[in-house]
Amino acid sequence: MVNITVFDGASTIGGNKIYLEECGEGVFLDFGLNFARYGEFFKEFLTERDTRGIHDLIHLGMIPRISAYREDLIPSDLDTSSFRRVDPKAVLLSHAHIDHSGNISLLDRSIPVVASGVTAAILKGMRDTGAAGMGEEVAYISPRVRSSEYEGQVLSSDRSMPYVGRDFYCTDCAESISEFMRWRPGQSSRSAKKLEPGSIQDLSELKLHWGIEAYPVDHSIYGATAYVLRGEATVAYTGDMRLSGRNRGLTKKFIEGAKSADALLCEGTRVGRLHDSNVTEEEVMRNCLAAAEASEKLTVADFSARNFERLDMFIDIAEKTGRRLVITAKDAYLIQAIECADGSRRLDSGAISIYREMTPAERKWESEMVKQKWGKLYVKHDEIAKSPRDYILCFSLFDMKHLLDIKPDGGSYIYSSSEVFSEEQEIDFRRLKAWLDRFGFSVYGFHMENERGGALAPRFEPGFHASGHISADELVSAINEINPGKIVPVHTENPAWFRERFGDRVVLPEEGKTFAI
Repeated sequence: MVNITVFDGASTIGGNKIYLEECGEGVFLDFGLNFARYGEFFKEFLTERDTRGIHDLIHLGMIPRISAYREDLIPSDLDTSSFRRVDPKAVLLSHAHIDHSGNISLLDRSIPVVASGVTAAILKGMRDTGAAGMGEEVAYISPRVRSSEYEGQVLSSDRSMPYVGRDFYCTDCAESISEFMRWRPGQSSRSAKKLEPGSIQDLSELKLHWGIEAYPVDHSIYGATAYVLRGEATVAYTGDMRLSGRNRGLTKKFIEGAKSADALLCEGTRVGRLHDSNVTEEEVMRNCLAAAEASEKLTVADFSARNFERLDMFIDIAEKTGRRLVITAKDAYLIQAIECADGSRRLDSGAISIYREMTPAERKWESEMVKQKWGKLYVKHDEIAKSPRDYILCFSLFDMKHLLDIKPDGGSYIYSSSEVFSEEQEIDFRRLKAWLDRFGFSVYGFHMENERGGALAPRFEPGFHASGHISADELVSAINEINPGKIVPVHTENPAWFRERFGDRVVLPEEGKTFAI
């Protein structure tokens, strides 16, 4: 018998925190940041206070009251004596999207992470190039100390203490990423904080009650993994997966391996959505290629951060149209991180350039890794301005400011990312449209329409984006093929959809309540 507690993600898309316990041993399946809950209180420039550790997140109900957090993030005025006792031996991480991985940074450092080598490398790359806040500290942490001035209620980083790496057990290629995981940009100078690395081992070295089978699956980020845990009961966990991508065959292997599981913990991102078209990556390639071929001026491609499959697609498009794909330095760093894991050499393709931003500040991760190895690939704004037809820029809304230096006279913008799901995202699209109008861009993938009241809202054109999640019809077929004893929906806003189709086999979880399989 296995006890299952869904601490988060029972009725929202993202934020999965699922605890399994059998024979006194526990593991977490993901430990992500719940964007829906976070957005109720916070937004840009209004965030939790790092100086208060987990205090704000606990009091706003954004993380569960459990005994698994880092001691250095607990201020003196946060009483944890009543927190529920859990003893996780590991976090089995499905992939590097923040809604699945983001709150791992809060967990006690003694809890290792099980993940694919690509996922571990992406998390390390995100930490190296990201902000210094505690929410970024998955791959390694900056230990906090209690301030004496506020009787231990305020926490701060101690410059005299090294960064401390988390232990990883990789489902593949542990040895190939070991060197990258043990090094931090900027640590070579005498005065810099050093990285005290965690251990990087193969999954076979992790001794657990369960036998763990890791299955790579197709998703909108490389390295995504589903798991089958075999103990007294067999539990399968989909993470996020799809059957519409180029690697759909991987998902089919997981479905085969999960057959007859006692319980299937199953994502349901797209269930219950009206007018949900199942676009494939092949269709996206055809439409985006046609848009790029029709462009006689500068082309901008906008797709989800860390969607490296879409990046690979635009590399193909650049090659087919005789252009160079211009990526940001941060993208180049993450590409090199992935290369450590899967051996890919995208930057050797001959079709990639790296945009040189007009900034006086020297970023250590850029100068010590990207510029040192790939300095010859950098391109400046004035070079693009001289021959805009020769380039496809991988720019999002947050990169549009660079167009003020390039000063394009028209162009084509291809939106190849997900639809919006909040009012704030709609506001972002109005800002984006203002930038595109300012420079006279033709737009593919969306257009703006007036809603009631006169506000502009985006309307998305089919065929320019393929979801990272399995469709409702495909999910029904997959569940029928697996034929699990019980079905536990997570990562969905429509858990009742499962009960309507699969009846009493479905266990509708309630956050924080334990049930047995």
